[in-house]
Amino acid sequence: MSLGLTPRQSDLFATTTSFCESRVPADSIYGLLHRQCFELFPDEMFADLFTDVGRRSVPPTIVAVVMVLQRLEGCSDREAVERFTYDLRWKYAAGGLDFDYPGFVHTVLVDMRARLAASKDPDRVFEVTLAAAKEAGLVGRRRVLDSTALYDAVATMDTVTLIRSAIRGVLSACASWEERELRTVLTRDDDYRQSGKPVCDWEDRTAREELVDALARDARAVLAVLDGRELEPALEKAAELLATVVGQDLETGEDGRFRIARKVAKDRVISTVDPDARHGHKTQARGFDGYKGHVAIDPDSEVIVATTVTAGNAGDQTAVAELLAAELPDQTAETAETAETMMTEAGPLTVYGDSAYGTGALLETFEQAGIQTRVKTQPPRAPGGRFPKSQFGIDLDAGTVTCPAGHTVATTPLKDGQHARFGKLCAGCPLAERCTASRSGRTIHLGLHERQLAGARARQTAPDWKADYTQTRPTVERKIAHLTRRKHGGRRARVRGTPKVAADLSLLAAAVNLARLGVLGLTRQPGRWALSTS
Repeated sequence: MSLGLTPRQSDLFATTTSFCESRVPADSIYGLLHRQCFELFPDEMFADLFTDVGRRSVPPTIVAVVMVLQRLEGCSDREAVERFTYDLRWKYAAGGLDFDYPGFVHTVLVDMRARLAASKDPDRVFEVTLAAAKEAGLVGRRRVLDSTALYDAVATMDTVTLIRSAIRGVLSACASWEERELRTVLTRDDDYRQSGKPVCDWEDRTAREELVDALARDARAVLAVLDGRELEPALEKAAELLATVVGQDLETGEDGRFRIARKVAKDRVISTVDPDARHGHKTQARGFDGYKGHVAIDPDSEVIVATTVTAGNAGDQTAVAELLAAELPDQTAETAETAETMMTEAGPLTVYGDSAYGTGALLETFEQAGIQTRVKTQPPRAPGGRFPKSQFGIDLDAGTVTCPAGHTVATTPLKDGQHARFGKLCAGCPLAERCTASRSGRTIHLGLHERQLAGARARQTAPDWKADYTQTRPTVERKIAHLTRRKHGGRRARVRGTPKVAADLSLLAAAVNLARLGVLGLTRQPGRWALSTS
């Protein structure tokens, strides 16, 4: 398929421009795209996705505009095509097309997403909006980070459904001769062709246990046949998934029977339909199944500067390297020298975040990169309301710790830091009941990043630090609220798999950015993007 070109000369008496210009606000996303769609998303920007010969594609400029508006308004592919066909604002946004400009089939959107995903620059729509914001001077040297739950688009499976579905996945990924061989080792009265739960008297505990044991033995038999073979990629992936779901949920009893383990695996797969989804917790009391969407914004302009997606059980700090990839120094260069260069050229970067980002390792990374931190760090706590670690005098240079009663001991090195044992000094101490319940006395553990954590806790007590943090960090909460509005599809992921969910979040961020840039007055001046002075 070759590159199609968007018409730029419209019928003077049939164009949507004259009808919509006085009716659509100029600062809306429709008004901005109408004026600037050819500068933001020229057809040539997508030329690498098409060949030089073949049938002409639907012009990429039009498809890009439709994709942006589709994501902003939370439409399905069919709904988006209908909007473009009958909603004049969509044709107006695509450069002021004629009233009777034809629509296209919804699979064009599917095809464009697939082409972008397979390209070297899959997030180009978002990157273009960010580049325009930067050129207009809307992106400074401050970043606010946060994450939000993205619920998966599939049903969470129980152990029985998981194992049976994984066996079905292996059988469907096999060649016909391999499938016949695997079916010879299956012992259950089940052809594994239909989806869903197997037939069982679920109120009978013995029947449930027999079903679990039989499923486990079928799964292990299938894996035993495939063990050591060179498999096709699809079959290898299906076999790995089967091995994962069997290993995560089952345990062998003393009688040799397989039973469901009374625990939850740390990285438990929750669906064979979407193996990337995980159990997650935004707080201890509130859990979800799916993914985490991470964003970094400029707090002054509220422009989103980066997005990424991780599994629901990943910590917020694991996404920082990707969110700040453009700001963190190149790891192949001398860190201190690179950080100094960055600070000299553009000024130091300041990063804001809640306590999820206040880990010692991350604070050390920021320190080495020359990044100023406004990241909240949790104060140390002790069980039972006893003296926390902050009540002890810690001298890292001297390697000593002094307890509230005035006893001083030397620290002992460990693999993960060092500790100080007070031991017999706690016996008979008048403060012992308020300090420890251990018969062996109080022990203070000092982690590898104790210096960074102590410094961060000291800094965040300053009034100016608190005022800056309180004023700035909530901006990311508002932006996440914009991203997850029901109008945009809410928190429910529209696709499956981390790469697709990440691409969908990136497209939503591009749409929200464009809506924001329209309000801020983005305009194209000769050779550059700028803000309108009117």
